[in-house]
Amino acid sequence: MTLENVSNVVGLFNVISSCRGNVELVSKEGDRINLKSRLAQYLALAGAFSEGYVRTLELYIEEPEDKEKIMQFVVSGESTE
Repeated sequence: MTLENVSNVVGLFNVISSCRGNVELVSKEGDRINLKSRLAQYLALAGAFSEGYVRTLELYIEEPEDKEKIMQFVVSGESTE
């Protein structure tokens, strides 16, 4: 799943933290970083603050219900919790 121009990065990470399965950030080289890890989230946030938003995120989402939860967040811009 590719997300573009994510402005509510903190909200997105809150939704990702509530996911049941793994949610991983996939680099252009194919490396995967577990976004349920707070350390990985802080590193991603550091990059986001340079522009105020994240231009593109390529995510691997293990569980279909987690994908739906993230899509609902992206569409509404709010947490589904």
